Amino acid sequence: MAALEHKRFVTRHRIEGAYSGRHRSRQQGGAGEFVDFREYVEGEDLRRLDWKVLARTGRAYVRLYQDETNLMSLLCIDASGSMQFGGSGTGKRSLRDKLRGGQAVESPAATGSKLEYAQYLATALSHVITRQQDQVGLGLIADGLQAYVEPGSTPMHAARVQAEIENIRTYPRTRLGDGLRDLFSRVTRRGVLMFLSDFLVDDLEDTWRAIRLFRHRHWEVIVLHLVHPDEERLPSGLAYRFVGMEGEGHVDCSPADIAREYAERFEHHAAMVRSLALAGGCDYRRVSTAVPYLQTLSGFLVERSG
Repeated sequence: MAALEHKRFVTRHRIEGAYSGRHRSRQQGGAGEFVDFREYVEGEDLRRLDWKVLARTGRAYVRLYQDETNLMSLLCIDASGSMQFGGSGTGKRSLRDKLRGGQAVESPAATGSKLEYAQYLATALSHVITRQQDQVGLGLIADGLQAYVEPGSTPMHAARVQAEIENIRTYPRTRLGDGLRDLFSRVTRRGVLMFLSDFLVDDLEDTWRAIRLFRHRHWEVIVLHLVHPDEERLPSGLAYRFVGMEGEGHVDCSPADIAREYAERFEHHAAMVRSLALAGGCDYRRVSTAVPYLQTLSGFLVERSG
């Protein structure tokens, strides 16, 4: 994690917070960066009055400043069965131990499942966010909301979030929309929702209807679309049995016979996810598990910092 020690996660929109911090607030107060004037209202603190404007124009105005506040982030991870695709089924050491023990460069990349990649990426994000004394929470969704950890910023809280991420188990059914609506009902403050998913669901529209609830409340929504390279193209060979990971049964076929149609359908699905995200005002990023997660995270943070 040494490569990320000097990096920060920043928002692209103004946010609400409970105490002073580094991020631009939606509230206008009396300290920070000057943004505008407003007419003086009788009874207000005279120390906020702009006496130079009063002397020049004969009218009383107060100066408005942009306060800074803390960030509240919510990591939302898809824990449905399809996220296990690409996994080898082998045991692994604690994710936190790997991150702190100098082995973080050994990303799961193409040899690991999408879920394992999401675990590494989300754990690293929680580390970066809490290091800058911002708050991070966690929601695990599959067949509805499976687990929820309220946002917090202490080292003990960060350890709790990371332990929950480490111990994620998948569920056979996928109802992302229901899980997101349940998650939405549990948070009252505006913040940043980071949703890590492969979006392999029967009803994409229902998922995005739920995401739009966050956008309507002026949340910033970041969509991290996880894709394994073996999903983008079928393997070469004479015959394969493809087994559904959420109880869909199996298909026996020759990849050569359907490779072109499969590639077209997969790209159509990916384009649909991107289109729905951008149409909903979300920040979309397609993430390949073939790219080491630290490289993905570093590029993501640099891009957002401008």
